[in-house]
Amino acid sequence: MKDEVRLDDFPLHASDKIRFGDTDSLGHINNAVFATFLETGRAEILCDPRAPLAAPGTVFVLARLVLDFRAEITWPGEILIGTRIAGVGRSSIRLEQALFQNERCVATSETVIVLMDEMTRRSTPLASTTVEWLASLLPQSTAS
Repeated sequence: MKDEVRLDDFPLHASDKIRFGDTDSLGHINNAVFATFLETGRAEILCDPRAPLAAPGTVFVLARLVLDFRAEITWPGEILIGTRIAGVGRSSIRLEQALFQNERCVATSETVIVLMDEMTRRSTPLASTTVEWLASLLPQSTAS
């Protein structure tokens, strides 16, 4: 991801409250909580009960997470999470995300999410309607 990252670079936004319990002995937010904030952004897309992307009997699982820490997060406050679709495969979705506190990018990440059949525990193809919707969110330069 480029050096200067802005929330406006991401079409999908979510937020999360920074909790006192998220702090560590150094007084800033524990590094593991960064991944939790990213999960909030993913869940708003993947698990919306009004528009579920996973068919019954399937579930999205995290296959890859690359997380770059850019700055510390401090309590109290709120985190804004920017998410964009970076790629859509047969059974997977690649997301790029960034975390922001007070308009400053504090972390960037790339994730690969795979749709898994709950019975076989193997990847399963995304529904064509899901692929179409996700593809509509791809940046124009990467959409096919």
